[in-house]
Amino acid sequence: MTTLLLVRHGLTAMTGPVLAGWTPGVPLDERGRAQAAALAARLVPLPLAAIVASPLERCVETAEALAAARAAGPDAAPAEKIETDERFGEVRYGDWTGRPLKELAEEPLWRVVQAHPSAVRFPGEDGESLAAAQHRAVAAVRDWNERIAAGHGPDALYAVCSHGDIIKAVVADALGLHLDQFQRIQADPASLTVIRYTETRPFVVRVNDTGGDISGLVPESSGEDGGGEGLGPGDAVPGGGA
Repeated sequence: MTTLLLVRHGLTAMTGPVLAGWTPGVPLDERGRAQAAALAARLVPLPLAAIVASPLERCVETAEALAAARAAGPDAAPAEKIETDERFGEVRYGDWTGRPLKELAEEPLWRVVQAHPSAVRFPGEDGESLAAAQHRAVAAVRDWNERIAAGHGPDALYAVCSHGDIIKAVVADALGLHLDQFQRIQADPASLTVIRYTETRPFVVRVNDTGGDISGLVPESSGEDGGGEGLGPGDAVPGGGA
C-alpha cells in the first residue's frame, strides 16, 4: 500500500504564458518559492521515505523546499537527500519548447493535443509522444513503489516533484482512463496529488489539492485485514467507508 505524493513544481516566470518544457535554467520565481515553502510546511507531519524530483531546476528547487522544511521541523533531522529521476521530467515538446502558448494555440496540432492526445508526437528531432511520456512516468512510479516498499515497508509514503502533464498522465493511468481523457485532470502549480497503490488497484486519494488538512494521509498500520474486519488492503468499500 505504498502511497505516492505527486507535487507539481511552483510557479516560474515562464509558467502560463510560455511552454517551458526542458528549457534549461528556469528556476522558481518569488511566487513559486512562496508556494513551495507553504506546501512544504503542510507536509512536514508526513513520514516521507524519499523525496524524488524531475532533474529540471524548478522541480529540484520545489523538492529542496520539502526537505528543508522537514529539517527545520519539530522533529528536525538532517535534510533528506533529493534523488532525481529523468523519467519524471517534463514531456519533451520538441520544437514547441520555449514558444508562447498563445502562438501554439494557432497550430493545427493544438486541437489534436486537446482532443486526441494519445495520437500526439511533438515536432522536432527531440519531440516526444504523450503516450511515451506517460509510459516512462508510470514505469518510474512502479519502480519506485517497489523500491520504497522493499526498503520502508508497504505503508510507506514518498514524494515526487514533477510537471503538470506528467502528473496528469500518471493520474489517468491510476484511474484506468485512456490517455485521451487526461486533459480532464488538472494539476496546478505547487498542488498535491495523492495515489495509494495496492496489489489490487491504485486508489486516487487527492487530486490538485492546494490547501487543507493532510492528517488523513499519515499512514496507519494496515494489519492483516487491511484496517477493517475481513477487508484486504486493496479492497474498495461499498458505500465509501467511514
